[in-house]
Amino acid sequence: MQKLRTMIVDDEPLALDLLRSILSTVNDIEIVAECSNGREAIEAASKLDAELVFLDIQMPGINGFEVVKALQADVMPMVVFVTAFDHYAVDAFDLHAVDYVLKPLDAERIGRAVERALDRLKLGRDMSFKTPLIGAINDISERIGADKHQHNSAGSLSDGMKSKLLVRDSGVVKLIPFEDIDWVDAAGDYMCVHAAGETHVIRSTLRELMTKLDDKRFARIHRSTIVNIERVVSITPLQKGGSLLHLNEGETLKVSRNYRESVRSLFQ
Repeated sequence: MQKLRTMIVDDEPLALDLLRSILSTVNDIEIVAECSNGREAIEAASKLDAELVFLDIQMPGINGFEVVKALQADVMPMVVFVTAFDHYAVDAFDLHAVDYVLKPLDAERIGRAVERALDRLKLGRDMSFKTPLIGAINDISERIGADKHQHNSAGSLSDGMKSKLLVRDSGVVKLIPFEDIDWVDAAGDYMCVHAAGETHVIRSTLRELMTKLDDKRFARIHRSTIVNIERVVSITPLQKGGSLLHLNEGETLKVSRNYRESVRSLFQ
């Protein structure tokens, strides 16, 4: 059987070494990348077509949650969070069936995580691996925000402000002009809205948001991805069809074969 193409991500060298040592004894695993921070993980995941990621949560700069939010749902690998988090995070992971291993790392627990990943892979790629991850992350954010009596959601705006998206995030209400949105990634009933270098998770559907966006500015490029075409600076064709869009802030998004003709027409 083909081995799982696996990335390991941790900012602690000793933890990275231990994880590599344990996984090297697992026959079903091929380690294709080792990353020491979130930015490296995002770049590697977009290039390597990894199937599984062991991802540390608590990293400086871009943490593990932000890595998940930055990746397209349509090309999202399976994720096993590596964490020393408190019980509230573990409860959310259990609720949404998100796999995790607690530090200090244990070979038996990692082995069970690999077996679980293999079982999920047998179900096929039609399922969204990102949806339960975002659900768990959103629940954790809501629990934190509950101390401030706030609630994450997408809201309705007054008639004079319908060109903006209202986001409640950890007690802060933000109004995001639609033209500031770089791209949007859908994961079930959640949306990851990428704008001005930040990612906002809201409860909405792709269909609802598409009715609000200008179809001359925004285009669907994948089953669950919308892009602001004004942010695109170059396009790289792929051998098996489809292409990669390179945005002006350095992000790379994959265009599926089903949408390549419609995207191409936008730039003619």
